[in-house]
Amino acid sequence: MLCPKCNEQTRVVDSRMNPDGRVIRRRRECEKCEFRFSTQESILKENLVIQKRDGRREPFDREKIISGITRAMGKRPIEPSQIDTLVDEIEKELEEKFVDAVPSDAVGAKVMEKLKKLDMISYIRFACVYKEFRDIADFEKEFKNLKKTDR
Repeated sequence: MLCPKCNEQTRVVDSRMNPDGRVIRRRRECEKCEFRFSTQESILKENLVIQKRDGRREPFDREKIISGITRAMGKRPIEPSQIDTLVDEIEKELEEKFVDAVPSDAVGAKVMEKLKKLDMISYIRFACVYKEFRDIADFEKEFKNLKKTDR
């Protein structure tokens, strides 16, 4: 790799893998001007495609998931880094499970599964929108199911 300052060859001084093993951070130094900088190396992955209920296909949009989770977690004691980790896990699991297009309901189900483990209030908030609760009876039914699985 070339130095961003003088355009000469660099050498790797240190390499570290992130905890999930998907990214390698490399510390580099220019052989001529001794400028130091860091790079990240990761596997280029094929973009996920989401198959909508009406048959349309669209690219996986990480920001849509973050937005939905953030709204569900409104004023809950959840750190932004936890949301990023959650979305990373969701994306990784969807990549592993689906080869072609990912059904949109699989994305919603995966988000609910992760939220249920992280924060029950956020799970209920997300479920209200995702499952399109029509009235209080739908909410009560979901709440009863949660109480059964909580035991």
